Amino acid sequence: MKTLTVFFVAAVMLYIGFSLMLFFLQDRLVFLPHMPGRELEADPSAMGFAYEDAWIETEDGERLHGWFVPAGGARGTLLFFHGNAGNISHRLESLIIFNRLGLDVLIVDYRGYGQSSGEPGENGTYLDARAAWDYLVDERDVPEQRIVIFGRSLGGAVGSWLAGREDVNPAGVIIESTFSSGLDMGKRLYPVLPARLITRIGYPVRDYVSRIDAPLMVVHSRQDEIIPFDMAETVFEAANEPKTFLELGGDHNAGFWISRETYVPALDSFFTKVLGPVNPSRGDSRPPIKTILPE
Repeated sequence: MKTLTVFFVAAVMLYIGFSLMLFFLQDRLVFLPHMPGRELEADPSAMGFAYEDAWIETEDGERLHGWFVPAGGARGTLLFFHGNAGNISHRLESLIIFNRLGLDVLIVDYRGYGQSSGEPGENGTYLDARAAWDYLVDERDVPEQRIVIFGRSLGGAVGSWLAGREDVNPAGVIIESTFSSGLDMGKRLYPVLPARLITRIGYPVRDYVSRIDAPLMVVHSRQDEIIPFDMAETVFEAANEPKTFLELGGDHNAGFWISRETYVPALDSFFTKVLGPVNPSRGDSRPPIKTILPE
C-alpha cells in the first residue's frame, strides 16, 4: 500500500511538473526562429528577382526586416506572414509563385526571427503584422484594396488577426495550413493535460475569421501531419461569405509545392476575383510556373 501511495504521489508530481514546464516554456516550444536558424541562407536574387530590403519600425520600438519583391506591372500586393520556424529566406519557392502570378510581395520576419530585433511572442506578432500593414499603406502608398493578406501555418493566425481589424480593409485574405486556435492545438497535442489551464498562447483563429469581411480562401491538406484537416474545416465554417476552400495533398510544409498544379491555378482564380487579371502589358516572357519549378 505504501509503495502504491509513493507511486501515485510521484505520478501526480510528474503530471504537475510537466504541465508547469509546458506553461512556462510555451513561447520556446511554439516560436522556433533557430530552426533551422536565424541566418538568411539566400535572397530573391538567387531566383533572378530584384528586391529591396524593408526595415519596419513597430509601435513598441522593435525593428523588423523583410523583403519587398516587385513583380513589374503587378495587379496587387501580397503581404506574406510565414510559419513558426525559420525565416524569410526559407520561403523563396513561394516568392516564385506569387511573382509569376503578378504580385508584388512584402514578406517580413517577426521579431526575434532572421534579422529582426526582439523576442517572439503572440502579442508581438500582432504588433509586427500591424507595422507591416502600415508600412505598405503609409510608406509605400499601396491602396488597401490592392493588398491581399496571406498567412501560412502560424502566419495564418497572425494574418487573420490583422484582417479582422476594423480599420484594415484588404482586397482578400488567404489562410493556409492554419490551426483553429492555440487551445485546440494544445488539446490535440496533450490530450491528458489540462490544456485550458496551461495554454497561454491563444491565437483564436476561428474567432478572428468571423470578423473578416473581405473574400477569404482557406487552404489545407488532408495529409497535414501537424495541423489536422478538421481544424481548417472549423475555420472555414466560422468565416463569413464570400469564402472558398482549397484542398491540397501532401504534408504540412510541402503541400503547396506538391499540389502546385492545383494550387497555382486556384490562387490565380482567387487573385483575379479580388484584384483583377494579370496585367497583359507585363511583357513577362519567362516560362509558365509548372515548367520552372523543380521536382
